[in-house]
Amino acid sequence: MTMSMYRASVPVFQARLKGLAHCLRIAEANAAERKIDPAVLLAARLAPDMLSLTQQVQIATDHAKGAPSRLAQRDIVRFEDVEKSFPELQARITRTLDLLDTFEPAEIDGSEERTIEIKGRTRDLSFTGSDYLLHFALPNFYFHVTTAYGILRHNGVPLGKPDFLRRD
Repeated sequence: MTMSMYRASVPVFQARLKGLAHCLRIAEANAAERKIDPAVLLAARLAPDMLSLTQQVQIATDHAKGAPSRLAQRDIVRFEDVEKSFPELQARITRTLDLLDTFEPAEIDGSEERTIEIKGRTRDLSFTGSDYLLHFALPNFYFHVTTAYGILRHNGVPLGKPDFLRRD
């Protein structure tokens, strides 16, 4: 059976965003339990030159909404990066999940050879749809979701692999 571009994108983004939301709920509760200002976790980084937890979540959601939009030839819905709390990050994830629910398989399936062009900060990129999804969008998405998880674990939030893989 051939894997569709829709099945390789939208449900994957949905599942991992739900897992990320679950991890953020645990982190918020853990911060309250340990009497840690949530802002400390939200600003946490794995290394000084890496982005904060908040930025990791923002970028993960940007990839989750940008990839199917590009594949479906839709305008990308922009979210301002203004989140400063766990509830605001949860709301951003919810808005992203709501947007993902609007995509139909027929919009994305068949986009394997569609040209996807991205204006980068230092250079422009051009891909076929399948190369874009498999070698750019999904790896970037997973990088930011995994880094968010790593930041939380590094800061003592009691998470495990089942939390990361959770889908509800």
